[in-house]
Amino acid sequence: MSAARPSAAVIVIDMINTYDHQDADLLLPGARKAVPVIAELLAAARARGVPVVYANDNFGQWRSHHGELVDAAMAGPHADLVEPILPDDDALFVVKARHSIFYETPLMYLLWELGVRHVVLCGQVTEQCVLYSALDAHIRHLDVTVVSDAVAPIHRRLADAALEMMRRNMGAHIVRGQDVTFTQDTEPPT
Repeated sequence: MSAARPSAAVIVIDMINTYDHQDADLLLPGARKAVPVIAELLAAARARGVPVVYANDNFGQWRSHHGELVDAAMAGPHADLVEPILPDDDALFVVKARHSIFYETPLMYLLWELGVRHVVLCGQVTEQCVLYSALDAHIRHLDVTVVSDAVAPIHRRLADAALEMMRRNMGAHIVRGQDVTFTQDTEPPT
């Protein structure tokens, strides 16, 4: 008898961050609001055995691995935004170089191996990496949920438009963190 395979996974986008890049000052307020919601989402997913995957920029550190990215973020001035959502020992990590979590990464293969058909997206930036990742998930025939209060924008007006585009054009479920429940290890969130 084989173990049940989860059909959902939580994807944390670009939250392992030093915030020393262009637009960081505009991003920080949204990140501060999103982090507590992401922390609760991660706790709920982990409690139900739902896989958590961190898909993160490498910030030009091509020889680095995820541990070095975490160490750099924790040594930076905004470690308080990283510490509550640190990867645990069961977390999976994909390093990305462009906006989409799927672009030239092994993420789709990893999701296929895990039996995942539904991705729950959180992280930053709503109108950039989250939007493009939702589109790429949609064209790969994955169900998409975007947790609206667990994503951080640079420009609120553009982020609101991006969330509406994800809902309308990609069929994404746009929900608040408090409305996400993982009913069983093998069912997508509602």
